[in-house]
Amino acid sequence: MSELKQRITEDMKTAMKAHEKERLGVIRLIQAALKQKEVDERIELTDTDVLAILDKMVKQRKDSIEQFEAANRQELADKEKYEISVIQNYLPQALTTDEINTLIAAAITASGAKAMADMGKVMAILKPQLQGRADLGAVSKQIKDKLS
Repeated sequence: MSELKQRITEDMKTAMKAHEKERLGVIRLIQAALKQKEVDERIELTDTDVLAILDKMVKQRKDSIEQFEAANRQELADKEKYEISVIQNYLPQALTTDEINTLIAAAITASGAKAMADMGKVMAILKPQLQGRADLGAVSKQIKDKLS
């Protein structure tokens, strides 16, 4: 079992013992998403897989927050923000803008990218390094700006 998955299970037990209903609910959502992936693909998840799922969960909640705030449903937006805060406990420390720019420059150099057609090569190098540590959509835009 991956270390991250094991940590999530331990945190669930702790939340149950401490009667933290909201936190327990979010951890159960995480476990359900992990289990779904394992069952669908018949695989044992690695830490990288778990990070990808957690990253996706955060992105979904950010999208929901935008929609709830646009509809003046602040109580629902606050619930989503709380869920993000719990999920982010399992994600690695976010990278700074300077660190991201350094990694992008190194990946462009390593891949020999010269034009937009080479963007896939650059993303293939960066994705494992940035998973869970940066917004890959924003990184993609930065790469497009540098390659165009």
